[in-house]
Amino acid sequence: MRSAASHRLGIFLMIGATVCWASAGVLVRTLTLKDAWEITFWRSFFMALFLLGVIAVQYRGEVWSRIVATGRAGLVSGMLWAIMYVCFIVALSLTTVANTLIVCSISPFMSALFGRLFLQEHVPGRTWAAMGVAVTGIVLMFVEGVGSEGWSGILLALVIPVAFGMNVVLNRRMHATVDMVPTVFISGVFSCAMTLPFALPLEAAGSDFANLVTLGVVQLGLGCLLMVVASRHLRAAEVGLLAELETVLGVASTWALVGEAPSRMALIGGIAVIVALAADTLFGLTRSRGSVAVTP
Repeated sequence: MRSAASHRLGIFLMIGATVCWASAGVLVRTLTLKDAWEITFWRSFFMALFLLGVIAVQYRGEVWSRIVATGRAGLVSGMLWAIMYVCFIVALSLTTVANTLIVCSISPFMSALFGRLFLQEHVPGRTWAAMGVAVTGIVLMFVEGVGSEGWSGILLALVIPVAFGMNVVLNRRMHATVDMVPTVFISGVFSCAMTLPFALPLEAAGSDFANLVTLGVVQLGLGCLLMVVASRHLRAAEVGLLAELETVLGVASTWALVGEAPSRMALIGGIAVIVALAADTLFGLTRSRGSVAVTP
């Protein structure tokens, strides 16, 4: 059963994961390299190398067997994650960090919606209400984006929560228990294969490589690893709630460190989305209090 110490550790690890993820905006904006395809390629390449090293240390002589063991579910999940990687970086090249992160944050709602549509899973009334508030926030951002030519980035960012929701539903339908670490490695390989043809000729050089390595190893690779470990100590709803810190930290850090201030509508829309997500998750947690067994 989950202890208080285990719970505190999970919270600490999940906060660490969000700090890693939130660094994306600052790292991308400080690159002299502006080709989103090449940025995505190098980010995925360094992440895949990092994860391969982790798998080699964790599973020793069973690296290939662990990757193969993810099966069809691992391939599907890896491909959907790869699509998310590509859309995230390309969206950042077309709209603001704030718009991209806020749109991405509705992923839990997309999972609930797709679960209802395709798996006939029950969605509480409070979640439908929260979805309505979140959608209103996204619409406000989209209307403003149309006037400032940022609509294409917002629209592309919407692919990310859609792919996330599809990932969750497909894995549930296949009754899959996918080992996350090999799956993230697979997603990196897919992402490299998808982006390399568009990234050639590769032009990254000099100081950009420090940022690209950090994007792959720390921002994406380490962030995912911390989340994997944290999920062993926290409820799924708690992981989802704490993950919303990525939006707050990402917008704040990009604003403070590179001067990319969110627009008024982005702030209003973002607050609506975050409040809706937090309220829905917190209410759900209060309705299901009690000890929860944790998979070792």
